[in-house]
Amino acid sequence: MKRVLGAGRTYPLGASFLNGGVNFCLFSRLATSVELLLFDHVDDDDPEAIELTDLYNHSGHYWHIWLEGIKPGQLYGYRVYGPYVPEKGLYYDGSKVLLDPYAQSVCRPEKYCRAMATEYGVDNVGHSFLGAVVDHKGFDWQETSPIARPLSETVIYEMHVKGFTANPNSGVAPERRGTYLGVIDKIPYLKELGVTAIELMPIHQFDPQDVPPNSPANYWGYSPINFFAPHSDYAVDKSPLGPVNEFRQMVRALHKAGIEVYLDVVYNHTAEGGADGPILSFKGLDNDTYYILDQHDQFTNYSGCGNTFNANHSVVRRMIRHSLRYWVQQMHVDGFRFDLASVLSRDESGMPMASPPILWSIDTDPVLAQTKIIAEAWDAAGLYQVGNFIGDRWQEWNGKYRDDVRAFVKGDKGKISAMTNRLIGSPDVYLHHNSSPHRSINFITAHDGFTLHDLVSYNDKHNEANGESNRDGDNHNSSWNCGVEGPTDDAEINALRQRQMKNFITVLLCSFGTPMINMGDEVARSQQGNNNAYCQDNELSWFNWDDVEKNADLLRFTQSMIRLRLLNAGLNQQLHQSLAEMLSSANLEWHGTDLNQPDWSDHSRSIALKMKAPHSDETIYFAINAYHQPLTFELPQVEDSHWYRVVDTSLPSPDDYVELGYAPALTVNSYQLQSRSVLLLWARKGSDFS
Repeated sequence: MKRVLGAGRTYPLGASFLNGGVNFCLFSRLATSVELLLFDHVDDDDPEAIELTDLYNHSGHYWHIWLEGIKPGQLYGYRVYGPYVPEKGLYYDGSKVLLDPYAQSVCRPEKYCRAMATEYGVDNVGHSFLGAVVDHKGFDWQETSPIARPLSETVIYEMHVKGFTANPNSGVAPERRGTYLGVIDKIPYLKELGVTAIELMPIHQFDPQDVPPNSPANYWGYSPINFFAPHSDYAVDKSPLGPVNEFRQMVRALHKAGIEVYLDVVYNHTAEGGADGPILSFKGLDNDTYYILDQHDQFTNYSGCGNTFNANHSVVRRMIRHSLRYWVQQMHVDGFRFDLASVLSRDESGMPMASPPILWSIDTDPVLAQTKIIAEAWDAAGLYQVGNFIGDRWQEWNGKYRDDVRAFVKGDKGKISAMTNRLIGSPDVYLHHNSSPHRSINFITAHDGFTLHDLVSYNDKHNEANGESNRDGDNHNSSWNCGVEGPTDDAEINALRQRQMKNFITVLLCSFGTPMINMGDEVARSQQGNNNAYCQDNELSWFNWDDVEKNADLLRFTQSMIRLRLLNAGLNQQLHQSLAEMLSSANLEWHGTDLNQPDWSDHSRSIALKMKAPHSDETIYFAINAYHQPLTFELPQVEDSHWYRVVDTSLPSPDDYVELGYAPALTVNSYQLQSRSVLLLWARKGSDFS
């Protein structure tokens, strides 16, 4: 077939429709020659090869060509030739079919073989990932757009696209289980739960074969090979354009329901691993540009996954920004959670930077100005930046919140001071930033670690199923099994576990900051004590929809607490106040069992807080008894009102939570709070809430 060719141009990178054809452009600094491969189908092992000439198709560090007649869905890849000198950090291998870093759709053949990409000189045509040309014109967003909801009105739900509906008991049609379309089918559940945003675990195209020896599968997906394409395995339609269209359909449906979409993005490493890893894309294009190498030109490993993405190199920094802008402008996502974000603060030698260009460019990008940006502010090499992450707009996963609340609620001593700080927005961490109270993303559990049910059911991790002899996963979980390790028929222990879960939910949704709930915690999802289920693509990790009925009481309680937070000014803090301003206007009063006498000693396991809601006539009294005996709390007076008991986690359902309009008034001056329980009282000046 004779094609009409043109020299092409150096921008934009990737495959772009231009002047009746498609412009292909690729960055490769030391390549000596490049071939563009065009495939008829994903399993094609005899593609059309078009050589890019040094004279017409090579400008500076860019290789480019224009082709007439290319249609959306055209599959393509590259062969890039150059020096293969691993001891100098160079991995050019013309026998490998390389994926375009800017490909907006990626297809994986059934014969894909990661091992073939690891052997120098072995041709992997027909066994490699391929890019597909995408034209975004014509998709009907039906007048939806990113929502830009204030963080003061946000409750985040961290979830896994596949795990949410993959279980056969999900009620989702078999072909839609574990897919973007399956999420659409469960939007009514999300709406009933009351969350306002979902944070999707990685959906950038990843390598499912990137797993340690003896591990069952790559479930979580923290091994990207591309930062523009939605993961194709989560699509019903596996054609080249299917994943893009179905992802957009999911976002459109969620936005219609008023639910924001955040992506968990992994710009700190890729699936190419270290020196022994495969050559899939970046490594074969320009290894020492895309990865941080040490003084011996070998891979660094600040990510804990074999390599470290060189995020502050000008080329990589540009690609990350283009990726983020693409997901906002073309895919309409509302926010991003940056995995191991502290890696992005390292320079090209791996040293932490005071003002990392990539982080500031994200912070100040006008396209991202209404987009949530959330940092996991640490990395695998010990750089811990919670409370000190750069920028004006970043929120942070508050690991200190998780650790301190877990420890206090289970009854550890020496945690009273930390606990009080966590309840009021962690001013010991964030006050010096003049931060919003929402800078802290508060969470008790996340994908990484125990589920809420397992947090109160296991003292130790049980990760034997992962194939690593239980060596993987964190050994420090601040968990407590309430008396027996794992499942039990003991009614008292099960009742205590239920109360502890409600305690955690109440604390989370009453704390200053932005709350995040882990998928399934609202129905006591269990992973049988596995705190590192990265490789468990099965019922162990999937949402068990039988739990919705089995644990309906906990679901009701969680729904009620979310509704209480979002609808009442007492818990819905003002967005445009700084944390300092909010704490000043809230008229905080700390109490113990006696008024105005909080016990700040290391042995204290109880605290009470009276707070006037900013800009309202509402007052809240919040008490925690993490002690193993009942405690009687003297109640402060409220002006022109009574206290109304909204929450007492020690009471049987449904009295543990009572809506404000039906909450019983208290006519006494003290309240006996049972052991390991939380109390929430409400008052409104001149009103009985009826």
